[in-house]
Amino acid sequence: MPDGPAPDLQGESAIRRREPDPSRRDMTYPPLPEALRVGVYDNHTHLEIEDGEDGLDWREQLDRASAVGVRGVVQVGTDVVTSRWSAATAATDPRMLAAVAVHPNETPELTSAGGIDDALAEIDRLAGLPRVRAVGETGLDFYRTGEAGRPAQIAAFEAHIAIAKEHGLALQIHDRDAHQEVVDTLQRVGAPDRTVFHCFSGDAALAQLATSHGWYLSFAGTVTFKKAERLQEALAVAPRSRILVETDAPYLAPVPVRGRPNAPYLVPHTLRAMAALLDTDPSMLAAQIASNTEAVYGSWDAEPPVPSAPPRRT
Repeated sequence: MPDGPAPDLQGESAIRRREPDPSRRDMTYPPLPEALRVGVYDNHTHLEIEDGEDGLDWREQLDRASAVGVRGVVQVGTDVVTSRWSAATAATDPRMLAAVAVHPNETPELTSAGGIDDALAEIDRLAGLPRVRAVGETGLDFYRTGEAGRPAQIAAFEAHIAIAKEHGLALQIHDRDAHQEVVDTLQRVGAPDRTVFHCFSGDAALAQLATSHGWYLSFAGTVTFKKAERLQEALAVAPRSRILVETDAPYLAPVPVRGRPNAPYLVPHTLRAMAALLDTDPSMLAAQIASNTEAVYGSWDAEPPVPSAPPRRT
């Protein structure tokens, strides 16, 4: 998840709202794309963030996604509050699974304040709940964190890896300007059986290295961008059995709606762009990606949700 201003908590419909960005000219959600003939899943989204001037809540987002062939989403936490919300909300809706973690950019300050152990203990508890199928997003982000904060990020990353392995869950990795350090950590402590590089940002060499270990690469709307040659080369060399698709909504909307609020129902744009880059049929690619996603997280139907409203946040 890209960095942004500290948001406010707003209850169950949208516990966060992004501050307006004056550089974004159109803050309405884009129209629905043509529906996919074969359904896929959004590997990584943040539906706790209500974005856009038309303010769709998470239920409306999932309704739109269903209408265009997006069969389900992985709702991803970035701190204790959003991880609790993700787990509670996924427990109520069959279209959602949850991932729980403390984002690497949160860990240096949390460690300095003496709160990291309690936060990790809560992530460990949440990891044992029904419909929580991944630990993430965790990893390393050296873009905004200086040398002094790196040990805290690495220690938290290792702790999240241990939680994922203890609970038999997948791992969703956030990796920004830290490719080698992420790989080194995974090799040093041992990666979980199902490890995913969310919003993959590496090149072809990293794609080949990661997939040689059996790790998965999840491509977001960035792969559709005109100047994304490195990402497109990475996609080209990755085995089809190791690729996923995601939005990272509300960020990184794909071409042709780049710059507007992103949402799971926009996955078809990215899927079709990936199919074109790979010179393959979109339905065949969708079927492969759906199979890959279920191999990572299991079936969305395996643990029936309890149909009740998620708790309001305080």
